[in-house]
Amino acid sequence: MLVIVWEFEVKPERVEDFESLYREDGAWAELFRASPGFVSTTPMRDLRNPRRFMVADRWTSEQTFEEFKHTHEQPYRALDERCQRLTEREVEIGRFDFPH
Repeated sequence: MLVIVWEFEVKPERVEDFESLYREDGAWAELFRASPGFVSTTPMRDLRNPRRFMVADRWTSEQTFEEFKHTHEQPYRALDERCQRLTEREVEIGRFDFPH
């Protein structure tokens, strides 16, 4: 299983917008559900810094994630651009394998 971990620093006035797009039933999860290789997304808010978020996206494999990005390139890019307006920083922390 692939787990992609992202870190975001959200603009103070855009926290609610960010939360609505990244929650488990938000726009990202809705888009990802178009792929049978999507497992789940887990948003987490830092208890000490309310503008810092981590998001863990789970996929059956890195290949299924990359295929999804390729076949859904336009909606992925459009949503990513929309979300970039909400944040000051976005970093892919890493791609991890979760042993079975």
